[in-house]
Amino acid sequence: MKLDQIDLNLLVYLDVLLRERNVTRSASLLGITQPAMSNGLRRLRETLGDPLLVRTSEGMAPTERAQTLQPLLREILASLEQVIEPSGAFDASTSDRVFRIMTSDYGESTLLPRLLKRLRKQAPNIVLDIMTPSDMSFTEVEQGLVDLVINRFDTMPQSFHQKTLWTDSFSCLFAVDNPISHNFCLETYLQAKHVWVSKTGMGAGMGITPKDIKRLGWVDEALEAEGHKRQITVFTRHYQSAVLMAQQKGLIATVPTRAATAQSDNPRLIIKKPPFHIPDFELKMAWSPLLQHNVAHQWLRNLIGDVAAT
Repeated sequence: MKLDQIDLNLLVYLDVLLRERNVTRSASLLGITQPAMSNGLRRLRETLGDPLLVRTSEGMAPTERAQTLQPLLREILASLEQVIEPSGAFDASTSDRVFRIMTSDYGESTLLPRLLKRLRKQAPNIVLDIMTPSDMSFTEVEQGLVDLVINRFDTMPQSFHQKTLWTDSFSCLFAVDNPISHNFCLETYLQAKHVWVSKTGMGAGMGITPKDIKRLGWVDEALEAEGHKRQITVFTRHYQSAVLMAQQKGLIATVPTRAATAQSDNPRLIIKKPPFHIPDFELKMAWSPLLQHNVAHQWLRNLIGDVAAT
């Protein structure tokens, strides 16, 4: 089949279909009718000689051919966008582009408020779609389905571009009426009950127990290195929830210092330096190589880097 016989719009259809795995939702995102989307899927099946998406008990699932095509398709579409995108500077002041940013609530509470303040002044029509780390996998980020991932990472695909936004330490939060406030030391820290907060992660999360030291993260690994273990009584994946729980008498939350200092004016909480050494960590911004040369993307990365530096 010759290239001039292929409707390039069908490639866009296929990209959305493989991501959403739902005809109705794909049609809505593309702004077309469901019959038009179904017709597009039929034409794609005829053109490629493969069902592409098949019905299962859990909904629509991609065939083996479709799974092979998906990363190639993302690369093709990203290259096409680069070809047809106007040369020159990105006009943020008039753009209504939607940027998808995946971040934990740590990044969402410490970085994004300042980013939104700058956007209101420089690019009031730009829209941010904030996603959580459990919404997508590294593979989907690599395909350019998300503009940026802002988080702390143990590992990251080598193909990703990345930039360190800042380095942060840890602090302890507990209620003013917590008995530990009168004698805060390693011994009383270990005797207290603790709130654990998810350290990082991509893709669907799994359950965790106090015995999973290697999965518990920096705080517990630092304690283990000194031959100690804390008493975790509740697990949460949200820093804001940990802050609220720390206001309960008898509980301690050990969280990043930037998240802790946001509670500086909270009369119900005390902020203390941990009674043992916890290595600092880096908050990083990462993105797919498919988006490296996109001018709009470059503008957003520069803006976020500037906001983080201030």
